[in-house]
Amino acid sequence: MELLTIGAFARAARLSPKALRLYDELGLLRPAEVDPVTGYRRYSPGQLERARLVLWLRRLGMPLARIRRVLELPPATAAREVAAYWELVRAETEARRELAALLVDHLSGKDGTMNDTTAHGLRIRYAAGTDTGLVRARNEDAAYAGPGLIAVADGTGPQGGGELASAAAIEALKEVELPAGELLNVLEAAIAGVDAKVGGASELPGAGTTLTAMLWSGTQLALVHIGDSRAYLLRGGELFRITHDHTLVQSMVDDGRLTLDEAASHPQRTLLVRALTGSGENRPDVSLHPARPGDRYLLCSDGLSRWVTTEALHTVLTMVAAPEQAVRQLMELALRAGGPDNIACAVADVLEPDGD
Repeated sequence: MELLTIGAFARAARLSPKALRLYDELGLLRPAEVDPVTGYRRYSPGQLERARLVLWLRRLGMPLARIRRVLELPPATAAREVAAYWELVRAETEARRELAALLVDHLSGKDGTMNDTTAHGLRIRYAAGTDTGLVRARNEDAAYAGPGLIAVADGTGPQGGGELASAAAIEALKEVELPAGELLNVLEAAIAGVDAKVGGASELPGAGTTLTAMLWSGTQLALVHIGDSRAYLLRGGELFRITHDHTLVQSMVDDGRLTLDEAASHPQRTLLVRALTGSGENRPDVSLHPARPGDRYLLCSDGLSRWVTTEALHTVLTMVAAPEQAVRQLMELALRAGGPDNIACAVADVLEPDGD
């Protein structure tokens, strides 16, 4: 089969030669042949389907590192990955829509509050738990579940400093009250106080904590996230991860410098680039999400997510109805997998007012 020049292949694939050179460098689309003298690239017509898939995924706005992941998967699994990415985009778009609505109301002189029927339209059923794990002598993870808050935190630091930091972060969030229509304003003001309490809890150098939390107000929830603890959403039978790890390795994956397989065994995979330390320099990501009846949320530290596969998480969250039992089974899976780290886990179900 006759090979195509880079120009001819670019025209057929509706990509630019510059894009093709980039995709070659990142391992997304290697040429079929490279001239050893001139370095000129030539492509096989059989590569057009892969090239067009890259083009379509880029049009969705998918990052190149995630596209590489999709290209390595079997078609059915790749389809689920694209669906998960699009659900995340939709959730982020909805959060921006909510913020835009709040800003419009504020600038228009409206109070932006919801009526009582909406504010009390949903309730949640919840559970949380922690485990020291199979190796650690001290548990520096913390978890909490209550009517308006579920949260997990993974502390770090010497001589118990992480234990104090993680507990302080969650205790500070318990004091936050979210009036309807003012979630983001209140949270932005509260985050500085949370960080200050983390710093005040331990004066040991290097003490800090991750924090992933959800605060409810009526039919809205606010997601607060920093570090490598995670939040997942089970909706319509599909499980979506709705947080992004703040680690050095994840940033390298995002940049296309590491594959997911390389990241899993990287010696610095636990190195955080953002955490609460009391310095005021690192602020969590904060976003708004609409809560829907039937949604199930899982928050967990990396002591769970690193040792339990996404497929196993999905199975437990789908098959186990009671949040308390789901929390126990998830932690047991991590222990049976040999998980040495502390484990923190919280599960919350969104219910109708008269739901069981």
